[in-house]
Amino acid sequence: MVALPTPPPPTTIQGGTISTLHPDILQTHILTLLDGPTLAATACASSELHALSTEDKLWQKICTSTWPSINDPIVRSIIPTFPSGHRSFFSDSYPLLHHNHHSSSFPTTNTECFVSAVDIYYKNVPIFSKVETTETLSDWFKSSPFRLDLLEPKEFVQTWIQNQPSEKELSVEQLEENITLSWILIDPKGRRAMNLSSERPVSVQRHWLTGEVVVKFSTIMAGDGGEKEYVECGVMVCCGEKEGGEVEVREVSMVMEDMEGKNLAGKDGLVILQEAMEWGERKKGKGRKEGKGRYEEFVERKKERKERMKKLEKALDMACIATGIAVFVSFWTFILFR
Repeated sequence: MVALPTPPPPTTIQGGTISTLHPDILQTHILTLLDGPTLAATACASSELHALSTEDKLWQKICTSTWPSINDPIVRSIIPTFPSGHRSFFSDSYPLLHHNHHSSSFPTTNTECFVSAVDIYYKNVPIFSKVETTETLSDWFKSSPFRLDLLEPKEFVQTWIQNQPSEKELSVEQLEENITLSWILIDPKGRRAMNLSSERPVSVQRHWLTGEVVVKFSTIMAGDGGEKEYVECGVMVCCGEKEGGEVEVREVSMVMEDMEGKNLAGKDGLVILQEAMEWGERKKGKGRKEGKGRYEEFVERKKERKERMKKLEKALDMACIATGIAVFVSFWTFILFR
């Protein structure tokens, strides 16, 4: 749940406190102006403010203005089943996900499907919103590599973004600075949700062949404690430019990889996601580059693991060679001196 700051002391208004204002004034003219974290903090100030600040309509307005995708009928039908409706949904989905330790406990529910509510923003204005349902019970899902695609191979979404006239190609710096993403994964059966995005890009690169710009977002989470000590949930957003300078979104996909860079199978990814959803902490980011910092730490761990594996393989090769030489010498010694 969201970590709430210590509430400020009551504000005095004409000899009283803010709580002495008429509830309709508070709810209509004051609380509706607050964002989610501020409204959550306000609910801790007093019992009266708590009752007013937990009204579902307030949280519904905040959620729909933050994530346009949840206006989809599928998501609208799921959120009321959460323990506190939109307030619970916001608490699960707004902060960054931190799941750094593998839990020995198994998830309490086995989900039948996941619902992805995805929003992409440019300069905080939505340019792409989509909801996708992924079933998780079939053998095909469990045995195939974990991958979620929101667009078909030749499908694209036109945006209002215009490439800078001075740039011959779509600017990498332009997208790195201005594009953000939210990928909320919802478990309808477990009535939980989590945001799998680093919010801001962890890397932005131009594809060497097509010239398209690939923007990557990433969340690092604990794996199974073995070769999947940590896993990366990576989201790729591919943007291209058409004639005239208009920018298109041509790919939005998610994959999960382990420390060796191998794609996780559906059944393995499902277990890790369920564990992260149930036991992962939701914390407000400390800065714009926190997600990128965690991604770079993961990349460094992968390099260190790769170096350790190389040293181990080299040691095993030397041991095999030494064993082979010893057997060869012993054999000929036996033949020559028997």
